[in-house]
Amino acid sequence: MKIGFIGVGNMAKAIIQGWLKTKAVNPEEIIIHSKHPANYQKYAVENHLQAVESNQAVVEQTDIVFLAVKPQVVESVLAELRETFQRVKPIIVSMVTGFSIKQIQSSLNIADLEILRIMPNVNVEIAAGMTALAPNKQLAMEHLKICKDLLNSLGKTLEIPENDFSVFVALAGSSPAFVYFFIDAMSRAGVKYGFSKSQATEIAAQAVLGSAQKVLASSKSPWDLVDDVSSPGGTTVAGLLAMEEAGFMTSVIKGIDATIAKDQGRN
Repeated sequence: MKIGFIGVGNMAKAIIQGWLKTKAVNPEEIIIHSKHPANYQKYAVENHLQAVESNQAVVEQTDIVFLAVKPQVVESVLAELRETFQRVKPIIVSMVTGFSIKQIQSSLNIADLEILRIMPNVNVEIAAGMTALAPNKQLAMEHLKICKDLLNSLGKTLEIPENDFSVFVALAGSSPAFVYFFIDAMSRAGVKYGFSKSQATEIAAQAVLGSAQKVLASSKSPWDLVDDVSSPGGTTVAGLLAMEEAGFMTSVIKGIDATIAKDQGRN
């Protein structure tokens, strides 16, 4: 299958790099176009992809079209492509934040178009991503499986109702930044006590990596795993109590709340 990208921003590049890393997709099967020629043409050459001169060419030459443009331009892009989509009818995989399947259908006014809305996170670049999926009713099961297989090669996927995407954005899309922030805070504490920043960052990042893997591999809840590490009267309990006194859990939940509110246009 030929796979096209309309828009070649950071998330599109993360998906493409993940596929190239895992060899899930051959580079010559990827066709790209962006409004910034210097950006997408150089990127295509560096990664042996096929660059084309228009969004119409992407649609005409591919079986699956990833819609990866910014929300503020998506309607104008779809308006330009309405006739091409009507004629070719590829599968549309939309990764446009805050733009629903219903809005895509309304913009194109094509009743039988197969659409899959997705929300990946940046870790797809290293095949450790988490991607939400929401298909429309017109998407054939065999086509959904093809798309799932492509995205599962980049990590894990979860099919959820589209109205839960804002929560997913906070829990998976934005949360890598929260985790980076946590790792950096721990590494700065290590520097405070004499480690170099690089040593402290490696220690903290590896601890977070192993802890996440332990959560996924265990049948226990994260809170039960906290108890496993916490000896009575020990150092871990002292640290946990100090973090909670400073509002650790509350601040995390407030961060998730603010992310959801922003995604929903409430702040």
